[in-house]
Amino acid sequence: MSKRKGSNAERELLNMLWAASWAAIRSAGSGSMHFPSPDILAGNGIRRLAIEAKATKDIKKYFSPEEIKQLINFAQYFGAEPWLAIKFSSSWVFVNPEDLRKTANNLAFFEKDAENKGLSFEKVVNG
Repeated sequence: MSKRKGSNAERELLNMLWAASWAAIRSAGSGSMHFPSPDILAGNGIRRLAIEAKATKDIKKYFSPEEIKQLINFAQYFGAEPWLAIKFSSSWVFVNPEDLRKTANNLAFFEKDAENKGLSFEKVVNG
C-alpha cells in the first residue's frame, strides 16, 4: 500500500469517527517512531480505541507480529481497546488482534473471515 493510499484511508476513518460523535486524532509518525503508536486514537467519553488502519485491494492483509505486539502494548498502557481497521475495496472491517490467522512468518486477516470474525464500523462505534 502506498503511503498516500494509507493516509487517505486513515483520514476517511477519522472523518467517519467524528461523524459518529467520537473524538479522534491521527498519530503523526505512527510506524516510524521508536515508541509504539497506533494510526488513530479515538474516544467517546466511555471507551478509548487504539486503531491500526490499513487499506488493501487484496483479499487478505498481512501484519508483522511486531506490529501487532506494539498495538496491543500501546493499548494496554493507554487503557484503550486495540483494533485493526481494514478497508477491503470499499468497506471497513474492524478486527480484534486475537482473530488474526498465523501464517509462516506473519499474521493475516482474510476478507472472507469478515462476516464471522470482523465487526462493522457501526458495531464498533455503537457498542
